[in-house]
Amino acid sequence: MDFSGKIERCRLSPIRKFYPYQVEYDKKGIKIYHLNIGQPDIETPPAYFEAIRNFEQPVLEYAPSPGIPALIQATRDYFARIGIAYETEDILITTGGSEALQIVCTCILDEGDEVIIPEPFYPNYNTFVNCTGAKIVPIHTTPEEGYHFASREKIEPLITARTKAIIITNPGNPTGVVLTPGEMRLMADIAKAHNLFLIGDEVYREFVYGGEQLQSIGQYADIAENAVIIDSVSKRFSACGARIGAIITKNQELLLHALKICQARLSVATLDQLASAALYEVDRTYFDAVRTEYKNRRDTIYRKLLEIPGVVCKEPQGAFYLMAKLPVDDTDKFQTWLLTEFQDNNETLMFAPGAGFYSAPGMGVDEVRFAYVLNCQDLERSMDLLKMGIAQYNAR
Repeated sequence: MDFSGKIERCRLSPIRKFYPYQVEYDKKGIKIYHLNIGQPDIETPPAYFEAIRNFEQPVLEYAPSPGIPALIQATRDYFARIGIAYETEDILITTGGSEALQIVCTCILDEGDEVIIPEPFYPNYNTFVNCTGAKIVPIHTTPEEGYHFASREKIEPLITARTKAIIITNPGNPTGVVLTPGEMRLMADIAKAHNLFLIGDEVYREFVYGGEQLQSIGQYADIAENAVIIDSVSKRFSACGARIGAIITKNQELLLHALKICQARLSVATLDQLASAALYEVDRTYFDAVRTEYKNRRDTIYRKLLEIPGVVCKEPQGAFYLMAKLPVDDTDKFQTWLLTEFQDNNETLMFAPGAGFYSAPGMGVDEVRFAYVLNCQDLERSMDLLKMGIAQYNAR
């Protein structure tokens, strides 16, 4: 049977593709340290579960298609606390940040259009863009330069008559790059000058380790019609399974088109919305403690990686990911080997091979993304396993 050429251009997730190997090692009783997926081990605040336990309505009804008012208001209040003014009509609740991105891409892209994205990038962007018939035009970066991309000389030559948007993840997944205020202003200026949407995937905004507050595209009034924030509770509150996100923008025409899709899928899960609204009542000290924990983890994995000969990486400034170049021929093959032929004291590790974070075949084959979502002791052990694994793999 024939299938859509759009879906055939999509690839399986590099983050989840090794699951069958994981199952086999699990059967053998081999412990795997999971650095392959951004699933934090930080406890979800109890307020989430309390809200569900306290739900007493006799019927679990559809929620309004734009989202329940309590969650929309809580989201608006959250942004107001960090100095960004939105109205409730500027916010649409979605099934996670992923659906938010998918809806926005569907609304702004036609067959043959182009989206500029710094590379390496979150692999699901490939799927969201390809399913519209558009294509990604990457901003090339390197491990040696710390994957920084905010340069007029790098970006403007990529803009064509078919360019519709620039997507940035800030703080970065998979790189941990955090844009400076000057770099953010530059991105805003480029979007304004070329009348492009500037889509800011800002779901890791709480996790910036230099002491500064994250710059948001929502802070620039002169690009209010261009700026679209993708938001989520998944990482902010360690509630990935809640699947609650949001599209936030002053562009009412975009939101009207997005609402068509929101109405077609009826609603986001009612209980998850109610419980997520309760999360925004959590004391602000929660973020201080979580940020400190992730900074310690960042420091641990970075220090350990620098002890491995041949590894190239820069210290990430945000999120909870680190991208590195390893001294192996192919990190996809290396990961397969780690899950089929390697173990030390019945332990091994998983990471996300770098090629899946690039748009073109052959790029990133010696790179990996680590998610430092384990405690520091487990990260120490993981990096020791990595060091042993590299040595044994290269000595075969």
